[in-house]
Amino acid sequence: MRGFVFIRLVAVFAVLIAGLIGVGLGLSIAVTGNIANEENQKPLNPALPTRIFDASGELITEFSADERRELITLAELPQHLILALLTREDPDFYKHRGFSLRAIARAFVGVITGQSLGGGSTITQQIAGTLYCDRTEQTLTRKIKELWWALQMERRYTKNEILEIYLNYIIMGPGAYGVEAASKYFFGHSARDLSLAEAAVLVVQLSSPTKNNPIHNPTEAMTRQKAVLDKMVDLGYATREEADASFQEYWDSFDYTRIGISAYYSREDKAPWFSEYVRRELGNLMYGEMDYYRDGYSVETTLDLRFQQLAESEMAQGIAEANAKYQSSSGFGTARAERVYVPLANMLTLVFNIEDLYAAIEHQDETKAVNKYNRQLNPTVDMLSLVFDIPGIKPATAKGYQQLKSVTEESVVEGALVVLENDTGHIKAIVGGSQYSETNQLIRATQARIMPGSAFKPLYYSAAIDSREFTMSTLIYDSPVLFYAANGEPYVPNNYQGTWRGPVLLYEALGLSLNIPALKVLDGIGFDAAIDRAALLLGITDMEEKIRTFPRVYPMGLGIIAVSPLSMARAFAVFANQGRALTPYAIKTVENREGKILIDYAQDVQRDLDEMGSSIQLITPQNAYIMTRLLSKVIEMGTLASGTGYGAKLNVKDDKGIVYRIPAGGKTGTSQNWSDAWTVGFTPYYTIAIWFGFDKGGNSLGMNVSGASLAGPIWGNLMKEYNQGLPRRDFPRPSGIVDATVCRSSGLLRNAACPPGISLSFLAGTAPTEYCDQHGVSFDSLPPGLQNLRVPGGTSPSSYRMPNIPPELQAVLDRNLSSPDTEPELPEWDPLSD
Repeated sequence: MRGFVFIRLVAVFAVLIAGLIGVGLGLSIAVTGNIANEENQKPLNPALPTRIFDASGELITEFSADERRELITLAELPQHLILALLTREDPDFYKHRGFSLRAIARAFVGVITGQSLGGGSTITQQIAGTLYCDRTEQTLTRKIKELWWALQMERRYTKNEILEIYLNYIIMGPGAYGVEAASKYFFGHSARDLSLAEAAVLVVQLSSPTKNNPIHNPTEAMTRQKAVLDKMVDLGYATREEADASFQEYWDSFDYTRIGISAYYSREDKAPWFSEYVRRELGNLMYGEMDYYRDGYSVETTLDLRFQQLAESEMAQGIAEANAKYQSSSGFGTARAERVYVPLANMLTLVFNIEDLYAAIEHQDETKAVNKYNRQLNPTVDMLSLVFDIPGIKPATAKGYQQLKSVTEESVVEGALVVLENDTGHIKAIVGGSQYSETNQLIRATQARIMPGSAFKPLYYSAAIDSREFTMSTLIYDSPVLFYAANGEPYVPNNYQGTWRGPVLLYEALGLSLNIPALKVLDGIGFDAAIDRAALLLGITDMEEKIRTFPRVYPMGLGIIAVSPLSMARAFAVFANQGRALTPYAIKTVENREGKILIDYAQDVQRDLDEMGSSIQLITPQNAYIMTRLLSKVIEMGTLASGTGYGAKLNVKDDKGIVYRIPAGGKTGTSQNWSDAWTVGFTPYYTIAIWFGFDKGGNSLGMNVSGASLAGPIWGNLMKEYNQGLPRRDFPRPSGIVDATVCRSSGLLRNAACPPGISLSFLAGTAPTEYCDQHGVSFDSLPPGLQNLRVPGGTSPSSYRMPNIPPELQAVLDRNLSSPDTEPELPEWDPLSD
């Protein structure tokens, strides 16, 4: 019964839609009139560049509107390409007259049921909409206009002519229009030579040239391609053997290391790394056939060009310095080995006829020769192959480039940086690596997954503070210790330089980046609490990703995980943002050529944050405040002190021109084997994450290179520049926080005999309540009511060390403290007896 009612409802809706279409067609005919001159059927929207602006309205770059297009006739194309297109887009193309009622009904049912049942536009409607309408307009009016023009095209052209126009005009890849340009872009050859599998890859680009791009999203492209091939088999357009063989051949030879060419590299670009990030984000935000190469959009971004230029300058110097140090250290070792040990090995092979050693030396010589060819000769050979048109050499030079790329990834130091505005999540600057180029497009600031080393520790220290078992003054012993994993396997950690400091307070342990105390903190709160807090701060919500990211082993506590610099910046920005969530983003709005806002991403982000309600508070304001205090100690006395010139770089002018020290906090990190160097930190305004290391693990930056020595000074330099001229600002202090002056040795309340103490912040109820028991008590500094205290023998010594006091004496002392002017009456007690 319900099914019958549903069918009747669908029928009623179909009749209504048909009626609306009829009315719309009638109105369109009345308005448009008779098209007497068929030559008026031509593109109405000329190609215009998309312009990218920074936050102040300054032009960053333009994505060129030049279209890569090469015309090709239908007769030149392989039959299986035509069949793949019809299979994917319009199986009834040769049967209908420009539109399909069945497709329209299917699309309508999909809309009202919320299912993806396919589009309702035929091939003719798609090309008509592309030529004569704005396909970004999601309205019934646009659909009616599109249908009208489709009918006119069907009257004007034959089916094959429409198909040829479609295959030469429609966008099928980044800046690639038509199958010929797309085929050369994706496969490096003409569409005339497309295989069955390649044809399937091309036709899936039609629905989303970004999402289905096999270079950027090979898994998605593979899934869609397989669906097309399966349907072709079902329709009898190919055999199962042909489809499977072509599919297997395509993916067996697929180059997963290839990075897609984006806009043209000759364009003027003031911030190429940021522009490339924006270009990729546009691909994710745009829908339908929105094309940022020719549709003339204006994109307002969050970038501050001054920030970006300062960041690029500092990072270029840092990368150059890191490579110079690496080459110097590694070159010295290699030269010494070749000078001393290689001749000795050669002699041993001759004297004792050691064939294995001889083979190893020969292999080493061969490797050196191959590396020299790849670096010095291969580019010349490649150029000559192009000049003299010798295509047979190309595979060899391509292999040489690939080998060189692999060596480069292992032996060239790269770097990345990202700057966030704490209040808004605006990305103010991005540096994705060294020089941005056609061969260097990996945006390491957002795409790389890197071990953060000790920079990771604050994420679970935050959970430790909330446990109330740990405070800034908790005393922890830094000494060799043996930890046991869940499977009973022992783990013996070490500190950065193999030394131990004995008893330290928690703020010192974090500031000095001591590993043993950090793992004791991890052990104290447990893996669940640590992982949950780290995932929350990093923005990891997917359970599978959470499991992959955080192995439940003790090295996790030393940052043996993989995260991006952007994720680390976001986590630290939460501390500076009073514990509230923020969403990093780069694009504010996208306007069309008429000035109409099509995408307001800033508004979308704010709406999503508002809808979070109370859950926007990822951690309490009190926890966030304690973390800012903890991380400020890293700058005052820890590993980030030298990077900030011992605080001098944080002396900035406020908006009134008065110099003050802006509050700041941060953490350095150096991963195992000194392979990655980090600094992540914040002021009340901005958070910066900086990384240096290799694209492929295995090599070491050198024992003298660390996050503190390499990334720290750059962080300090940029923070000094970025925070100039801003109103004075501190990290807001919420209620529920208490301060106490504690002994630097014991972490307990300082007594009069302690050396100068330190003021630390605590969650209410967690501050120490006992006085230091490591230093003597001065009688002269006691309240007046206790200064008359006598010990056996008569006089009051100026200083006397008081061990454990019996309960009966403690009661008297408590009464005397409440009435200091009263002469005390003390029981007989010999403090030396205990």
